[in-house]
Amino acid sequence: MYTEYHKWYSPALGHEMELKLYGHYGQPVLVFPAQNGRWYDWEGHAGMAQALAPMIEAGRVKFFCVDGIDWQSWTNQSIPPAERARRHNDYDAYIMREVVPFVQKNTGLPTLWVTGCSMGALHAANFFFKYPEVFDGLIAISGLYQVGGFVGDQGGMDAYFNSPLWYLRNLTDEAKLEAYRRNKIVFMVGQGRWEEECLHDTHQMQELLQQKGIYATFDYWGHGVDHDWPWWQKMLPYALERLGV
Repeated sequence: MYTEYHKWYSPALGHEMELKLYGHYGQPVLVFPAQNGRWYDWEGHAGMAQALAPMIEAGRVKFFCVDGIDWQSWTNQSIPPAERARRHNDYDAYIMREVVPFVQKNTGLPTLWVTGCSMGALHAANFFFKYPEVFDGLIAISGLYQVGGFVGDQGGMDAYFNSPLWYLRNLTDEAKLEAYRRNKIVFMVGQGRWEEECLHDTHQMQELLQQKGIYATFDYWGHGVDHDWPWWQKMLPYALERLGV
């Protein structure tokens, strides 16, 4: 399997950031780690690179696995909620001003898809809905789609505009809504252990997108499907196959 490791100083974040890409060709997909996760989890305990190896080696898909900073932002209990939200905005700038141009230069393509599991699904959905002109495909797996569990109602507007379930309800920008309708959207969730809150948010997202006239696939797996990597190793290849990758 072809891989590349990259590391650079991020002006947006004020420290070095790392990422790793997997694959020589194919649909580019930006991957966010799970809560407090790292760029190397994809081939570490998560086992996702191994599960997706046939697709990667066949040149069907190319993954760009970025690092997270959740411990500096949403899960950082040592700073006030509003500061957590503001620190996430720095991460937003890192992704959009540094990572996206890197991916575009690497692939020669103007757009890419985005995915993640658990909190990675929140990040993936948030970037997809904020920037539909850049991200034209989303596969969100077992996620929460608002940050209330991290900041309550104390995060201010920065928290609001990073919670898709909150800001989409009041979105009236027809250009963005039309972009969502053109793009590919898949939400997946199990109904087993540790999926209760994610199942609730996924149902909420389905209802919201239906109200907005946005077509999306919502795939609810069985009651034995838990919030854990062994199931996500099955879910993501299945979603990519369904999308024709």
